[in-house]
Amino acid sequence: MFFLVRLFNSSFWALLRKEINQILRDKQLIILLIVPPTMQLLLYGFALNPDVHNLKLGVIDYANVSASRELLQAMTSNGIFTIESVPTTEKDLSRQVEEGKLNLGVIIPPEFPKKLAKKEAEIQVFIDGVDANAAGIASGYMTQIIQNYNRNFGQTQLNPPVSPQVVFLYNPGLISSWFFVPGVMGLVLTLVGTLVSAVTVVREKDSGTLEQLLMTPAANWEILLAKILPLAFLLMGDILLALALGQLVFGLPLRGNFLLFFGLSIIYLLVGISIGIMLAMFSSSQQQVVLMSFFVNMPILQTSGVLAPIEAMPPFFQVLSLLNPLRHYIAIVRGILLKGVGLDVLWMHILALLSIAVVLLTISLSKFRNQLS
Repeated sequence: MFFLVRLFNSSFWALLRKEINQILRDKQLIILLIVPPTMQLLLYGFALNPDVHNLKLGVIDYANVSASRELLQAMTSNGIFTIESVPTTEKDLSRQVEEGKLNLGVIIPPEFPKKLAKKEAEIQVFIDGVDANAAGIASGYMTQIIQNYNRNFGQTQLNPPVSPQVVFLYNPGLISSWFFVPGVMGLVLTLVGTLVSAVTVVREKDSGTLEQLLMTPAANWEILLAKILPLAFLLMGDILLALALGQLVFGLPLRGNFLLFFGLSIIYLLVGISIGIMLAMFSSSQQQVVLMSFFVNMPILQTSGVLAPIEAMPPFFQVLSLLNPLRHYIAIVRGILLKGVGLDVLWMHILALLSIAVVLLTISLSKFRNQLS
C-alpha cells in the first residue's frame, strides 16, 4: 500500500498521466492504430501468394536398395527438393518437420523392393501444411517425380508400381491465408510500432516539450518509462485486433498457449518501439521520421520471410536474416498458432528475439537519454 501511495504521488505517475492524456487527445494516432492494421491484414491475407523453391527434404530409407536410391535421386535432381536430413527414426523425422527444419519427409518402407516387383509399392510422404503454397507445390512436384519414375518401369498411370500416400500436417485444407496472416501480423506490429513511437517522440521535439522535460524533477528513466508504457499498452490492442481478425475472417487456429503468444508479442512490440525511438533521435521533423522508417522497415520486411521465402534468398541474406527480429517473431507466431508448439521447440527463436530486443532497447534508451542530456 505504501508503495502505491508513493507511486501515485511521484513525478513518474504525473508523467505517465500526461503521456496517456496526450495520446488519447490525438485522434489521428488512434486511427493509425486501428485502420492501417485492419486494412493490411485483410489485403495481404487475401492477396499475398509468393513462389517458393529449395524445399528441405528429410528421408528415411528402410529399404536402402538401388531402386530406392534411384527414387531419391529422382526427387532431388530437379532442384526443387534438397535432402536436408537423414534421421534414423520416424519420431525424429516428425520432430524436425514440427520444428520447421524440414518442409517434407519421405519414408521408404523395408518391403519396398518386394512390393515394387509386384508393382504395388508404397512410400509415405509427410508435408508441412503450414505454408499452404509450398505444400501444394511440393505435392505437385512429388506426384510428377513419381510418375516419371514409374515410366522408367514401362508402367502407365493406371498401373503404377509406386504410389505415394501423402499427408498434410497442421493445415490439411492448404489454406494460404493461414501461412500469410501470421506473417502479416508481424509486419503490422513492425510498421505501426515503429511509426507510432517515432512520431510520438519527434512531435515532442517539434513542439519543444522534450526540452521542457529537463526542467522537471523526474529522473531520465522515469521520463523514458512514462513514454514507453502507454505506447506498449495501446499496441497490445493491435495484437488482439490482429488475432481476432485472423480467427474471425480467415479461420486461423490457435493451437498453442495464448499467454505465451501474447507475452512474446509484447517483447516484439518493445523491438518496434526501440527502433522508433532511435529513428526519432536522428530526425528533426515528422516527415523525416516517416521517410526514415520506411527506409529501415523495408529491409526488415524483405528479409523476414513475410513477402518472400527465406529459402529463395541468396545465402548471404539467409545468414543476415538471423539478425532480423521479425524473422524470429514470425517463426514463433506460426509455431504457436498453427503447430501448437511451446518453449521446448521455439526456445532458439525466443532467445534470439529476447537478445535483439535487449540490444535495441538499450541503444534506443541510451540515445534518448543523451538527447535529454
